[in-house]
Amino acid sequence: MKNIFPFLILLGITVLLGCSSSENPVNNDSLGEIDTVETPNDNSIPDEVFNGDMRDLSPKEFVLDMGSGWNLGNTLDTEDVDKTAWGNPITTKAMIDAVAEKGFKTLRLPVTWRFHTGDSPDYILESDWLDRVEDIANFALRNEMYVIINVHHDDEWIIPTYENAPAVKNRLTKTWTQIANRFKPYGDYVIFETLNEPRHEGSPEEWEGGTAEGRDVVNQYHQVGVDAIRATGGNNAVRKIMVSTYAAGTGDNVLEDYLVPNNDENIIVSIHNYSPYLFSLAGTDSTWGTDTDKAELTEEFNIIQNKFNNEGRAVVMGEWGSTFANNVADRLAHAEYYAELCAEHGICPIWWDNGNADEFGLFNRNTLEWVYPEIADAIVNATR
Repeated sequence: MKNIFPFLILLGITVLLGCSSSENPVNNDSLGEIDTVETPNDNSIPDEVFNGDMRDLSPKEFVLDMGSGWNLGNTLDTEDVDKTAWGNPITTKAMIDAVAEKGFKTLRLPVTWRFHTGDSPDYILESDWLDRVEDIANFALRNEMYVIINVHHDDEWIIPTYENAPAVKNRLTKTWTQIANRFKPYGDYVIFETLNEPRHEGSPEEWEGGTAEGRDVVNQYHQVGVDAIRATGGNNAVRKIMVSTYAAGTGDNVLEDYLVPNNDENIIVSIHNYSPYLFSLAGTDSTWGTDTDKAELTEEFNIIQNKFNNEGRAVVMGEWGSTFANNVADRLAHAEYYAELCAEHGICPIWWDNGNADEFGLFNRNTLEWVYPEIADAIVNATR
């Protein structure tokens, strides 16, 4: 989601979105200045991470090893050629080192590609942009972290309708083929996520599970993404791939219509959950922690488990969190309970950090200090 608060009146559900942009610019550097950012030497990355064999781990074992994660939100996923447009500074190795030092084992790297893509029919991705994505991935890999690379905030062209499907499938295939080929030499610490919150943006049902047509077409889009990745061969033939539900939600219609491409054994389910909505996302209810609150959140996790665990599927909570409302104690209680529920259900919890401490930000990327260290510790400790 972008610019969260103007959208809040449109949303009345608890399992929905999270990618929000900040409106507090702190750095005016542009992408054109990234050449000054240090690039790691691949030789410094452990062999088992960069170019080692793909480990024989089941998806559930794999997700358990991912521990807890942190999103580099509102950075490479800005809807602008300027990657500081949503208020975050240029990403440095020191930032990712600090995240790893805190104990996070997984970095989710949201990436918007449309501002760095050539025209049809080839849709060539800019080599400098691929280099930049790879540089930041390597910052994490040098810390022996997992890295999730996705297609994020490209909803402008990824429209899930039958009319748009042929053109979108063609472009998705070419996009994922290029990404997959760039990262094919890497070991299984690199994970692909075909789409972020795939949905018909601006439609009446956008955050309510979409339509039957939309859910069907989203399944088709995931299919071509997975097929493109697998077709590149090598490590990508068995790499773990995260595939989201419609809008990454967990509504009844969404779960019922969700399909795993090719019934691929190395697919991990990707979902997002900002629950309860008024506390976690709207920020209009600043309190959380009653027995009722805990019971309601537990029931949401039971629904997830009943769907996916019973089908033998591993799950990653790609985005979750709570927005700041002068309620640090309640946010801490929520984060502790939420992360513990994830751990109990074998789910990797990845906090949505948009870099803004007045919203979802836990970490100050300018000073390299944790603004809410107790919340970060609670998330990390739940999966140790």
